[in-house]
Amino acid sequence: MGFLHWGSNLEPGPDKIAIGVLFSTRGSYASLGREGLHGALTAIAEINADAVHPFKLVAATRDPAGNTEAYAGLCRDIIDTSGARFIVGCTTSWSRKEVIPVLERTGTQLWYPCPYEGFEGNDHVVYVGACPNQHILPLLAFVLERFGHDPLLVGSNYIWGWETNRIAREQVERQGGTVRGERFVPLGDTDIGHIIEEVRLKRPDFILNTLIGPSSQAFLEAYWALGQADPAFAPEHRPIISCNWTEGEAAALGPKAAGHLTVAPYFEAAPTAANHAFLATARRFAPAQSRVSAFFVQAYAAVHMIARGIAASGRVDAAAVLDDAKATSYAAPFGPLRIHAETNHAILTPQIGRARADGAFDVVSRADSPVVPDPYLVHAERRQAPVRQQPYLRVVT
Repeated sequence: MGFLHWGSNLEPGPDKIAIGVLFSTRGSYASLGREGLHGALTAIAEINADAVHPFKLVAATRDPAGNTEAYAGLCRDIIDTSGARFIVGCTTSWSRKEVIPVLERTGTQLWYPCPYEGFEGNDHVVYVGACPNQHILPLLAFVLERFGHDPLLVGSNYIWGWETNRIAREQVERQGGTVRGERFVPLGDTDIGHIIEEVRLKRPDFILNTLIGPSSQAFLEAYWALGQADPAFAPEHRPIISCNWTEGEAAALGPKAAGHLTVAPYFEAAPTAANHAFLATARRFAPAQSRVSAFFVQAYAAVHMIARGIAASGRVDAAAVLDDAKATSYAAPFGPLRIHAETNHAILTPQIGRARADGAFDVVSRADSPVVPDPYLVHAERRQAPVRQQPYLRVVT
């Protein structure tokens, strides 16, 4: 089986296929970008170390350094210099939307590995991360029943915060609740004392946190201090909940993060043989990545699905690779992963995790079955995605 050799930057040797890797490792969401980068590079290294495929993958990496305006140009540079037909990357929706015109002009395919706010569909994007009926809806269904119906919404001032908070407000009001406040801060801003004071005065039942990076860390740390001063704000009474909070961020705060809730299809502490084997691979190929989250795993899975599709079709062809991802499941570390034929979004099983003092998450609820993506929330019954409660017990592995 022969494969194309692209780009003058590729060394002579066995057949090589370029994979674009486009993540920011600096800026306000650097920690999430590093997870995506390390996940993609781990998969490339693992594939190249195994003789199962008749080709090698070559990573064409670019780092926009948190500058959203740089994404489109760097995406085009990857394509022009390496010939890559597949790009794994972009952390924020803003950056994803920046590269879509480049994808459309060049016939290139982006595998987007992060949760996002939904309300998008594009033939050139494969959405490997969760969409709203796989993250915010099951998380709210869990929290509204247990803590109350009157939250405060806090977010970074861009599309992820705007849209996720909008969906949350609709769900809260549908359940007869009242949003006690909605506040936004610029990306990366850590001046959140005024928001903590508002929380103290309004005493919401819980806080939805759609902040990113340093803003989120500052908010969680300040909220911990509030809880130390007034036990009514301890997480067992008034938790912070999030759809994009990860093990690495929780570990950085340690005990200050314990008890708060997030939602994801994967948690590092999963006590399965498949996950233990995956973590051994991650430690081997990405020793600099101290913690592994869904952001890492979904970028890792995206590369594997691309490679599998190329091998199955014998072609470096985006349509053929996507057809393979829609037709057959990939054995991801969190279970079977397949792309929904109608929407180009992943079919995922939401899990709700509660942070431990060591930065890991205990799964306290899990959907009974994989949830079909509904990015436009057109099916009313999916607005109340059912989850099965599990006891608040630490998983011992």
